[in-house]
Amino acid sequence: MSGVNTAALAVFLALFALVTAIGFVAARWRQGDLDQLHEWGLGGRRFGTLVTWFLLGGDLYTAYTFMAVPALVFGAGALGFFALPYTVIAYPLVLVVMPRMWSVTHKRGYITAADFVRGRFDSGGLALAVAVTGILATMPYIGLQLVGIQVVLGALGIQGDLPLLIAFLILAVYTYQSGLRAPALIAVVKDAIIYVTVIAAVAVVPMKLGGYGKIFDAVAPQKLLLAAPKPGDLGQYSSYPTLALGSAFALFLYPHSMTGVLSSSGRAAIRRNTAMLPAYSFLLALIALLGYMALAAGVDKNPAYAAGFKQYGANFAVPALFLDTFPGWFAGFAFASIAIGALVPAAIMSIAAANLFTRNVYREYMRPGCSDKEEATAAKVASLVVKFGALVFILYVPQKYAIDMQLLGGVWVLQTLPAVVVGLYTRRLHRWGVLAGWAAGMGTGTWMVRAMQFKSVYPLHVGGLTVPGYAALWALGVNLAVSVAATFAFDAAGAARGTDATEAADYV
Repeated sequence: MSGVNTAALAVFLALFALVTAIGFVAARWRQGDLDQLHEWGLGGRRFGTLVTWFLLGGDLYTAYTFMAVPALVFGAGALGFFALPYTVIAYPLVLVVMPRMWSVTHKRGYITAADFVRGRFDSGGLALAVAVTGILATMPYIGLQLVGIQVVLGALGIQGDLPLLIAFLILAVYTYQSGLRAPALIAVVKDAIIYVTVIAAVAVVPMKLGGYGKIFDAVAPQKLLLAAPKPGDLGQYSSYPTLALGSAFALFLYPHSMTGVLSSSGRAAIRRNTAMLPAYSFLLALIALLGYMALAAGVDKNPAYAAGFKQYGANFAVPALFLDTFPGWFAGFAFASIAIGALVPAAIMSIAAANLFTRNVYREYMRPGCSDKEEATAAKVASLVVKFGALVFILYVPQKYAIDMQLLGGVWVLQTLPAVVVGLYTRRLHRWGVLAGWAAGMGTGTWMVRAMQFKSVYPLHVGGLTVPGYAALWALGVNLAVSVAATFAFDAAGAARGTDATEAADYV
């Protein structure tokens, strides 16, 4: 942090230039009419098993994985490992739910989850709620990616907001030009760089520190295990499983995850990817251990990195570990993997949010008669606006750990589960009941995180027992209870349910 690391910066810039060039060239890859929203925003729905695998990997394994999870392990200890069971829980859900979602969206020409909700429940209001929630939840997640880039630039000795703004503008331009094809193509390079970095890290760092036994011996015992419950307070024993379960339920409700799935060429590609994606979970486990390695290396006690920890907190742990362990050129390589691992999902997220705005706000309420070209242009512009909105979360939402930004998005997006996932299987919930449940869940979840100063674990008091847990899950409980109760009330009042635009054959 004392000055610019020339060797690291040179390698970083070379790789950054490479992926930038790929981003612009991607417009010519598998060419289609990018003035059509399904071509710009879903890649023409033509991505096969291999491309979908890289796209979903680039979509789901982000700066959250490479920086935020190890930072939480570094700062909070074993609690940070909730990310491992959460991905394991998520994939069986994907296997069951997402092929069904792909079928109905493909047959009906839907581009977003809100499109499906609009057709299924015959409710523009409910579709608008799903769209707005998706856009809102995406903002802090993109913000997390930008934090990742910001920390890496700081580790390279580059201070100030201008370099981040330049990287941000490059991302914005090639996303505008190439749409989903850009992150899909870049994801191949990104995954290769990340695997090289992780394999090198888990091999070289333990050798330097004397082996994994020495690493675990150097970590304080209270960080190796979940903190034991106190009398009347379950503490981390309830926080850990609720964070894992709530995050698993939320994962594929995010617009960018849905976009990755809907861009695939068929149900078989989704199923094959569900079988292969656990390879990324193995990678995540190795990456999480970097938090313990940073503790064992004592990077937070090294005066050379004091300024970085002062500015970025625990989020600086992995960059400091790489600077401490590797020569400058490889540190630059590793930093490029983090930055590119942030750019790819940020691009997909902005495209997914733009799809929601264009289909379910712009075309539905602002320009119902717009042409296909105008619709695609509106999405391109919206993708730029969404990225600027994400900057607000960096500037104004206080975060000790970057992972809190992703958890905040989960609190909101999980409130769309009754409309999207339950709606895939049944219409027994009344459309206005689901909307009432959504409002209750959003209000409850937002109040909880605000009461905890934007932290996502809220202590629920049940009798004389305190049960800390992920606010997203507590809010979902309120959401479902209100949805069911309101359904009975609306049905009793004779409120119209609307007409389902889908048929049973659409789901298979």
